[in-house]
Amino acid sequence: MHIPDNYLSPVTCAVMGAAMVPVWRKSIIKVKTEVSKVRIPMLGVGAAFSFLLMMFNIPLPGGTTGHAVGGTLLAILLGPYSACISITVALFIQALLFGDGGILSFGANCFNMAFVLPFAGYLIYKLIKDNIKSEKGEYLGIAFGSYMGINLAALLAAIEFGIQPLLFHDAAGQALYCPYSLSISVPAMVIPHLLVAGFAEAAFTIAIVTFVKKVSPGTIYEGAREKNRALYGLIALLVCLTPLGLLATGTAWGEWGLEDIRDVITEGEVLTFVPKGMSEGFRFDAIMPDYAISGLPEIASYLLSAAAGVSILIILFKVISSLKKDKLN
Repeated sequence: MHIPDNYLSPVTCAVMGAAMVPVWRKSIIKVKTEVSKVRIPMLGVGAAFSFLLMMFNIPLPGGTTGHAVGGTLLAILLGPYSACISITVALFIQALLFGDGGILSFGANCFNMAFVLPFAGYLIYKLIKDNIKSEKGEYLGIAFGSYMGINLAALLAAIEFGIQPLLFHDAAGQALYCPYSLSISVPAMVIPHLLVAGFAEAAFTIAIVTFVKKVSPGTIYEGAREKNRALYGLIALLVCLTPLGLLATGTAWGEWGLEDIRDVITEGEVLTFVPKGMSEGFRFDAIMPDYAISGLPEIASYLLSAAAGVSILIILFKVISSLKKDKLN
């Protein structure tokens, strides 16, 4: 679901980035005014959870791969505005350091995963929880909210892909950016998420919310520092388990590299060309592309990338916390 650069036109990227500006502004204001200094580091913990969940690739129908995002999870634990900030920062680190998601398409990726996913998932969760006032209702809300949240995000990504050949093509009608129409992109993205990825998102969300409620119920909302060890322990465990994400073979749909796009088989046919906007588009060299470190085995690189990403996110929000003047009780 991480849209790379040059799959979307610069115009599309600009529109999606502009759409995120008021969301980011509102989220920053909410965090500044409603999140106490002692709770700010929890946004780093949330960002770390999202970052790690996105490293656990799972095989999807059609030979592609996908991953959970943790958007509804963070919205439940931190609130949707804090979740938006946490996931935005996680996506930024992924794009900047690891080339996972594009720089120009950053706004589109944030719109799908940092805005629509957590806000829609949280709205559905609250709707069910408030109408079925029991523990069963709460968990139904968690499951259905997280399942629908990631599927809505996948649908939006599919639409963003699918409108490219319709709006941006050369005089001969050949696509300049993503070459696959809505009739291909929507089922290719949505069906695997409905069948597999949505359930993975729900499973991760239920498991982590249950864990937090049992071992550290006051940590997220009250910032009880003495109870943070369990959360950091879970993060450390997830870091150690991230190489499991390497077991899924194949590439996520719509994330093929320039060297692969020509040979992608869709509906039994090979594309046979590289869209001009892709071959001549924006280039950015990430520090550790695809979570790989030169000279190290794949597993070691993945582990170190996970540890580095998590450390950066947690330290960053701790620094932000130290700079915040707390006016909240």
